[in-house]
Amino acid sequence: MRAVSVAAVLLAAGASQRLGWPKQTAILGAETLLQRAVRVARQAGLSPILVVVRESWMAQGLGDCEVVLNPFAKEGVASSIRCGVERARTLGAVGAALMSCDQVALRPEHLRQICAQTDRVTGSGYAGKIGIPAYFPASCFPSLLELQGDVGARDLLRGAASVADEALGLDVDTEADLVRARSIQATV
Repeated sequence: MRAVSVAAVLLAAGASQRLGWPKQTAILGAETLLQRAVRVARQAGLSPILVVVRESWMAQGLGDCEVVLNPFAKEGVASSIRCGVERARTLGAVGAALMSCDQVALRPEHLRQICAQTDRVTGSGYAGKIGIPAYFPASCFPSLLELQGDVGARDLLRGAASVADEALGLDVDTEADLVRARSIQATV
């Protein structure tokens, strides 16, 4: 087992129920939301990039990232966190940055900032809360592997350090969100 740096765990197994079709495939600029998220993680220097999806076709054309299939995706986001974090743990990652594909304003600099102190939990501050993307050191992997349901890691982020970026409040959940994202042309 080789030591790796901080793993990106890209949570992309959601059903996109509010949008009505797979948001991972939505086009923004010249790339899909999923391609964009992988590119931002790569530019931030995260490695490996673990893309958690419900079906392998969702991760076509992503280059040198590792696809992690989540057979329990219907359970909710916790199942994707468990799948990605378990793979990061197996690879010996010092920590993992949990991220989604629909935060179109995410920039590599922000990811580098939340991962700068590899011994502490650091989330992203926006809309009066601390959320993802968020960095968790390997010491938190056991707690992340116990998550259940569609709640995510919010309890583990209570009281965590954070890096503020209000632009991260825009995520693509509806057609109106996608139109807004395209009008802003959030590019990195």
